[in-house]
Amino acid sequence: MSTVLTSSTEETPTGTPAGSPAKRGLGSRMRRLNVPAGLGGWIWLAIIIIPVYYVVITSLKTQEGYFGQNPLALPTSPTLENYQMVLEADFATYFMNSTIVTLGAVIPTVLISFMAAFAIVRGKGRFLKLVNGMFLMGLAIPLQATIIPIYLMIIRLNLYDSLLALMLPSIAFAIPLTVLILSNFIRDVPNELFESMRLDGCSEWQTMWRLALPLTRPAIVTVAIYNGLHVWNGFLLPLVLTQSPGLRVLPLALWTFQGEYSVNIPAVLASVVLSTLPILVLYVVGRRQLLSGLTAGFSK
Repeated sequence: MSTVLTSSTEETPTGTPAGSPAKRGLGSRMRRLNVPAGLGGWIWLAIIIIPVYYVVITSLKTQEGYFGQNPLALPTSPTLENYQMVLEADFATYFMNSTIVTLGAVIPTVLISFMAAFAIVRGKGRFLKLVNGMFLMGLAIPLQATIIPIYLMIIRLNLYDSLLALMLPSIAFAIPLTVLILSNFIRDVPNELFESMRLDGCSEWQTMWRLALPLTRPAIVTVAIYNGLHVWNGFLLPLVLTQSPGLRVLPLALWTFQGEYSVNIPAVLASVVLSTLPILVLYVVGRRQLLSGLTAGFSK
């Protein structure tokens, strides 16, 4: 009598056993797919991309092309005349003013906040606790509620209608949140590293710059980009504290430019594109450090 041996596992047409771990893993992954979340992500991406697409292609159209074709259609004859018009409208001066105000506000904010955060974390005493509490209280004060006192103080200091009048309030309102973020990152640095630096004969000042600064670089880049974006897009302070056309920053210049060329929509959107490019370049340069700083707390 001949004996026929049969396999207890069935094979798929591709030769993979039906009950193999690879097959089971594929099935579990398919079951874990979150279709509603994926669909929602694509919808949100479309909501973000469509306005950006509209702004860019419209800035490359002529006025006749804008009014004579579908707003979302590609330009039949792309032109850079709108960008040339914006650059000839003293755009370089407004760009330089925004750059000066942003750098003049962000650099002191980061330096002061980093040193304050290091002192709060590493220091002891009631005074530092009081300072930390004052910084936390500053988070609850909105800029809009203090614009009149700020205006009066700037007048008394003879700083009205100057770029310094925009830097000082921006620094004051950016410090509390920056100190809070940097102090949390400094607390995550192991205490053994500080002790080893002390045993090597380093002072607190040397420890701050040689140890705490390199280890908190992602957080510093994150707060620098965040504060820079906030100052670059600021509108209320330039509107209230300046009046000379030569001291306008880009948001205020865009507002006045829209009032002068409200019919020329392509030119207005070309100015929007030019004012957005520096922030885009800043993000591209520091995106790795930015993402590292934003996601550092999720890996613990």
